[in-house]
Amino acid sequence: MRLSFLFILLCITTAGYSQKIKTTKGDVAPLKDQTSVHIEFSYEGLRVGKFKNEADYIAKKTEEYNKKEAGKGDKWAESWQNDKARAYEPQFLEQFLEKSKLKNEKDAKYTLIFNTTFIEPGFNVGAWRKNAYIDATVTIVETANRGNVIAVLSVDNAPGRDAMGVDFDTSWRISEAYAKAGKSLSKYLW
Repeated sequence: MRLSFLFILLCITTAGYSQKIKTTKGDVAPLKDQTSVHIEFSYEGLRVGKFKNEADYIAKKTEEYNKKEAGKGDKWAESWQNDKARAYEPQFLEQFLEKSKLKNEKDAKYTLIFNTTFIEPGFNVGAWRKNAYIDATVTIVETANRGNVIAVLSVDNAPGRDAMGVDFDTSWRISEAYAKAGKSLSKYLW
């Protein structure tokens, strides 16, 4: 009886933290017969952790790292910005395109705009950890007429973690959240 209760509690707790994707506007049906899509990334209105915007997060972390070692914070800030194109976006593209069997082509009929609205970087200090996760808004528009919005979707709580627990690098954890979002979004759409 006690084990059953613990199992049910674990399932409820896990479900509360699971990734959710839902269509908030329009219809994704027009995408079903497509062989390609153009994918763009945006970070408009991005919040990070407990900060109301990305700029405040970068300023705080840069200051903290520079106090420890001159120039370290500036290098970190540059790396934070570069990680988007270097790590996050490629992980999303790899998983999304592999699972959907689509091609990413600029002249595709539809463009998928993946706008990250929130990043929880998480942490891993060995004995304690907090997984990274991201939230995003996905807007699908007609490429030739970007004002024609086909659908808008929300992606909430896409988790980022390493299965073996060795995700000490922040960019690794966050890139895994993008991979999970790409994989799950492709399943949702196709």
